[in-house]
Amino acid sequence: MTKTVEIGTISARGQVAIPSSMRDKLHLMEGEKVLFVLEDGFLLLKRVSDLSWDEITKPLREAKKKISERDIPKLVHKLRKI
Repeated sequence: MTKTVEIGTISARGQVAIPSSMRDKLHLMEGEKVLFVLEDGFLLLKRVSDLSWDEITKPLREAKKKISERDIPKLVHKLRKI
């Protein structure tokens, strides 16, 4: 697949329009669900309609494995600084 690069603008409500060329390539239609995954400064957007529940929740299960209960207070303080 060819790499496509577009620039969008975030609205006051935190919304971003997916450029029409990308919507067309992904066959995204109004009302469809998408999955957002943030990792190492990259935001991945993927159509949900092609995924099973196990695939959708896989990033959450993997993140859970990396975080111990004793790490939670430190993470909360780190996120509050952002």
